[in-house]
Amino acid sequence: MFANLVLFSLATTTAYLPPLMPWQGSSEQLMQTQGPLTTDFELGGGLVSPNYARTLEFVDRLVAANPTQFKKEIIGTSDAGRDIVMIVATEQSQFSSAMIRNNDKPTILIQAGIHAGEIDGKDAGFMLLRDIATGKRRDILNQVNLLFVPILNVDGHERRGEFNRINQRGPTEMGFRTNGKNLNLNRDFTKLDTPEVRSILNVINEYQPELYVDVHVTDGADYQYDVTYGFNPEFSSESPAIATVLETRFKPRIDEKLSDFGHVPGPLVFVMDKREFKKGLAGWVATPRFSNGWGDLKSLPTILVENHSLKPYKQRVLGTYAFYDGVISALVEHREELKTAVKNEKSFVPTELVVERGYASEPDYIQFKGIEYSKFMSSLSGQHEVKYLGKPFNYEKLPIFWQKEIKHTVKVPHSFYIPAVYSEIITKLKLHGVEVIKVDALDQDIKIKQASVKSFKFDKLPFEGRTRVSATFTYNTLHEVDLSGWYQVNTQQPAGELAVHLLHPEAPDSYFQWGEFNTIFQRTEYVENYALEPYARTLLKENPALALEFDTIVRENKGFASDPEARLAWLYEKSPFYDNAYLKYPILIGYKQQ
Repeated sequence: MFANLVLFSLATTTAYLPPLMPWQGSSEQLMQTQGPLTTDFELGGGLVSPNYARTLEFVDRLVAANPTQFKKEIIGTSDAGRDIVMIVATEQSQFSSAMIRNNDKPTILIQAGIHAGEIDGKDAGFMLLRDIATGKRRDILNQVNLLFVPILNVDGHERRGEFNRINQRGPTEMGFRTNGKNLNLNRDFTKLDTPEVRSILNVINEYQPELYVDVHVTDGADYQYDVTYGFNPEFSSESPAIATVLETRFKPRIDEKLSDFGHVPGPLVFVMDKREFKKGLAGWVATPRFSNGWGDLKSLPTILVENHSLKPYKQRVLGTYAFYDGVISALVEHREELKTAVKNEKSFVPTELVVERGYASEPDYIQFKGIEYSKFMSSLSGQHEVKYLGKPFNYEKLPIFWQKEIKHTVKVPHSFYIPAVYSEIITKLKLHGVEVIKVDALDQDIKIKQASVKSFKFDKLPFEGRTRVSATFTYNTLHEVDLSGWYQVNTQQPAGELAVHLLHPEAPDSYFQWGEFNTIFQRTEYVENYALEPYARTLLKENPALALEFDTIVRENKGFASDPEARLAWLYEKSPFYDNAYLKYPILIGYKQQ
């Protein structure tokens, strides 16, 4: 009866989606229908995902069933006061994070529900952990330690309903994309505004996993693949040695496992034009605000899974189980190659960093398993729209436009210097795993520069709760500077590349562009004309060069000459009363003298 009601509800909310291709995979044999550790997903015929309360009940049942190998850990608390729970699974009967770091087995961190409507990873993880608890998959903990977060976005998870994702087939009720404050957790890996992402970074710092997996469900076009996944490709990666191991060693093993279970693995790509698939694919390169872009800069191997939203929920969850199986096998088989790549990347910091990319004007070409579609003129939208027909269409040579164009690079400095007043920046840097030290004595070989805002532009609307700002800068060398009480971040450290993205004001995911320093745009001290006018007369009289400069501007710039406020503002700026912190980036930048 329960399954029939669920089926009716799902049918009413997915009737408008494109037709399905038939699917039957051997992964269906992974499901069970009875027993104390049967999941809600299985009891609901592959259509249901449990709410927060039932999720925690199942976690407790798992731990009770295997208390010597499973432990529940509360890694954080949401804004609404909900616990964020992680299951630690290891073969050791007594363990701590330090013991897991040193037990000679690789540790994999699997995170589900960062977007709570995309909850496939939770139910797949519960099935896998159940099979470990009951002895069916005893082999897994013989080889790895598992850290599993079933729901990261716990508040968004409880904003449940049938109508949260119009383009997704199930589950019958799903959570919401953003958290309780309407923040997207997978845009928070640099600014760290959310307790959920701060919790994950604490886990990474404490347990130091060798692999990080973030499970999503993708939007967009229709195609044959049911499980797509990826990482920043070698040509665009700041950890290219890691990307090479993931591409050449991990991917074949994962694809093999998915195929053996009857699933169709595919590349993590998007569509350039959703109304004309044939125009090609967009090869996305994640920036540091995303989990996989952050992991790339941290030299933490990170794989982003994007299951295909138009595939049935059962198929997607079972495909995720198969993916877990494959990625664990790949980690065990190729651990040493991955460790070597990580070691090499952590010891290397480039002289320049790419901070902004664009799509290439000329495409590469790939084979792609698409879906046949037609186009029609919509009387509602007034334009041609796409209708997918549920029939396979294989592209032998489909264009793919990767983000190969380098739009902006910055020179990697020797160090950054942070005033003690910005203690919250220092706290966030440490959470990122960036080493921050008190300034002792300034190296005489270091040339200190300060960035001054030349022009700036604020976004018209808030983004992720922030008023973002972009700017152009001039850089001035400071010959005398007192750094007593300041903090220093050297870039020649394992997290050095990440530190540059966070602290260089020209980087799009820097704290500057996220609005952490918007107070430098404020004027808080002013001057009255009755005081400035007589003072400026004396100033110009005692400084002939300045007087000549002023007279020249008045003579050559008619707009300036006819603007009393501009004339007095210029004179005020040249006076010692002017606020010398106005439009100055407060973090100083140090370069080794050549």
